[in-house]
Amino acid sequence: MSEWPRLLLLLALAGIAVTILGSAAIWLMDEERRIRRALKRVLKGPPEAVILAPGRGRGAGFNFSTGVMAVAWDSGGWLLPYRVDELFGAELIVDGQVLARVHRGETRLPLEQAVEHAARVTLRLIFDDPHHPDFDLDLWLAGDETRRRASSPSDAVQEANKWLARAEAILRRPIAPHSPTAARHEARQMDERPDEEDEPPFYLDSDERL
Repeated sequence: MSEWPRLLLLLALAGIAVTILGSAAIWLMDEERRIRRALKRVLKGPPEAVILAPGRGRGAGFNFSTGVMAVAWDSGGWLLPYRVDELFGAELIVDGQVLARVHRGETRLPLEQAVEHAARVTLRLIFDDPHHPDFDLDLWLAGDETRRRASSPSDAVQEANKWLARAEAILRRPIAPHSPTAARHEARQMDERPDEEDEPPFYLDSDERL
């Protein structure tokens, strides 16, 4: 009989340990945290701004102190870095129609209508890169209202519009001249990027993702 209290104590401790480990795993594997950790690693510092496509494992962020921005998918497993001045524009697309956009050298097309209902809200980032010229973030899709932590099409449009303002601020900055040495180095990096759009050039190993 004296063994029962010890056995119950061991079972209780084991249950507590499993609960703690499970909670830690859930916290570490959270989609938003994984993307933010991945962006911080590739940007060489904390991102100054981040936008996420909830539930789709996609995000983007930039760091002005390092002059780098990056896009991420597969919950941060794959990333594609760019120089900040490679950003060429951004578009807010609702149900296939461009409602607002900002492009380098063009007058901004502002958002002039409210959006309460939509089947799809997308923020498209456009880069001066022939291999990977754009990146879509679906901030809202039909059916998202059934997901936990879902916002609304209106919230998605507002978030995308904020990023258009950020993109405009980036595009207004003068493009720093690049030395021939830097240009050659960037050309070599460009040549090393894969030609196929479905094979991104930056990958975090499983141990680096945590």
